Amino acid sequence: MNTWTPVRTGRSRARQAANGSVAEGAARAGLAARGVIYLLVGMLALQIAFGEGRRQADRGGALAELADRPFGAVLLWALGIGLVGMALWRLSEALFGAVGPDGRKAKKRLASAARCVFYTFVAYSVLAFAANPGGGTGGGAGGGSSDRQSRDVTARVLEVPAGQWAVGAAGAVIVIAGVVIGVQALRRSFHRKLKPGELSPWARRLVDVTGVGGGVARGLVFAAAGVFAVRAAIDYRPDEAKGLDDTLRSFAGTPLGPWLLVCVALGLVLFGVFSFALARWRRV
Repeated sequence: MNTWTPVRTGRSRARQAANGSVAEGAARAGLAARGVIYLLVGMLALQIAFGEGRRQADRGGALAELADRPFGAVLLWALGIGLVGMALWRLSEALFGAVGPDGRKAKKRLASAARCVFYTFVAYSVLAFAANPGGGTGGGAGGGSSDRQSRDVTARVLEVPAGQWAVGAAGAVIVIAGVVIGVQALRRSFHRKLKPGELSPWARRLVDVTGVGGGVARGLVFAAAGVFAVRAAIDYRPDEAKGLDDTLRSFAGTPLGPWLLVCVALGLVLFGVFSFALARWRRV
């Protein structure tokens, strides 16, 4: 009998526990960082709705707003590190599977891998801005205008063979993603990801209100951005593609006027609060 087996087993379990704690900490830091960005974007959109907006309602504007606050540089670095944690958490899900009965399925792992790539880019952009906050108008090195980025990317893709189809397909996927996000919010699908035993009645109400309202608003923004991409492909005009800021401003141009933008902006603020709630009560 190998007398070292129990020792090795104990060390392996301790290592797994430590890795689990690290992954959980990274996930909660990342969710909190995401909440900060959505909260700031929603507040900037509210300012635009009331004619007081000085910055774009997108990630670049949110970072610039944060940089102007006391200890802004520290907050920016903390935000970037939190988003690195989000990317690492999604990477661990892609490699080892997520929580839940179907967390190890290929579909779930591919979705986690895609989120890892996305949050890696976002984390890089935030850290680049933190390193050079004065490197661009309202955006710095890593937080440039989402509208300009969308137009530039669309223009480059339209120039390649079958680019028109590629832009149209991407837009359609974004529309579908927006609809799915909104429907899942209305169905309260996020309940499956929570720790029900730790939720008090007021906490459950908070999660429901912010999860439904925030999810529907987020889905609406996604769907609208996708529609603009499809239009850009159909008309072969990259300037019709819109980033987050222009997409939000387009809501003020509807028959409902700025009040639709107010509702969407409040929804994004709610999603920011919902992200904070997930950072506290989500199973990871």
